[in-house]
Amino acid sequence: MRFTNMAVLACGVSARLLSGCSGNTAPSPSASSTPASSPQSTTTAPTAAATSGGATTSTTTTTATPETSSVNPSSSSQPSQASSGPKTELAMFGGGCFWGVEHIFAEDVPGVIDAVSGYSGGRTENPTYKQICYEDTGHVEVVQITFDPSKVSYEQLVNYFYRMIDPTQMNGQGPDLGEQYRSVIFYYSDEQKRIAEKVRVERQPKHKRKIVVVEEPAQKFWKAEDYHQDYYVKTGKQPYCHVLRPE
Repeated sequence: MRFTNMAVLACGVSARLLSGCSGNTAPSPSASSTPASSPQSTTTAPTAAATSGGATTSTTTTTATPETSSVNPSSSSQPSQASSGPKTELAMFGGGCFWGVEHIFAEDVPGVIDAVSGYSGGRTENPTYKQICYEDTGHVEVVQITFDPSKVSYEQLVNYFYRMIDPTQMNGQGPDLGEQYRSVIFYYSDEQKRIAEKVRVERQPKHKRKIVVVEEPAQKFWKAEDYHQDYYVKTGKQPYCHVLRPE
C-alpha cells in the first residue's frame, strides 16, 4: 500500500468512492471557415443634356467601372472562435485534493472561465478515482483551467496557485497524503514553463523550507467523475485543505 496514512486519504475517501468513472475527456476545439464572397461589377449611366437653337436633344453616356472582387479570407487549418467569444488559454495545476483547488480557482480568481477536476501525468488510460488511489497509475489529481488572458495572466494564475497551497509539503496537502497529491504545474508551452520556474524562484524567500513544486510538460487530461466536479458548491461545504492566503 502506497499511503502513509490510509485513514486520512483523499478528502473523505468513503464519500468519494460512490460513483464510477465518467470516462469523459475535455472537448476539442473545432475549426470553421468563412466562404469567399462573389466578385461584383457596377455600371453607371449618367445623362447629359445639349441644346442647339430652340431644340433640345439628349445624349446618354455609359461609363463602366473596372470589375472588382471582395474576398474575405479564412483559414481552415487553425481553430477559430466566435467573434463575440474571448480568446482563451489552458493551464493545469496539481496541489493536493482537487476539490479545493478547483473551488478557489472557479470562485475567487477573475478571468477563469472554467475549472475542471481530473487526472494527469500517469500511465493508465481513462483512470478512475479508485485506481489512482489504490493502484500505481502515476496520476496526479489536477485541475485544468480555461482562462481569458486579457483578464488574468498566466503568471497571476501561478501566483494564485502558490497562495492556495503549502508549496513546501511533499506529496500531499494537509492530511491528504500520497503521490497522487504531489504539487505540480503542468505547462502547455515553453513560455508557461519559463513563467512557472520564475515564480517558484521569486517565491522561495517567502518560505523557510524548500519549495517542492515541480514543473512538468502537460500530459493528457482525464476528466474526473461527475461527483467530483463543483464538489463544494454541490455540498455547501468549505475547503479544509486549501485557503487563499494574502500576499
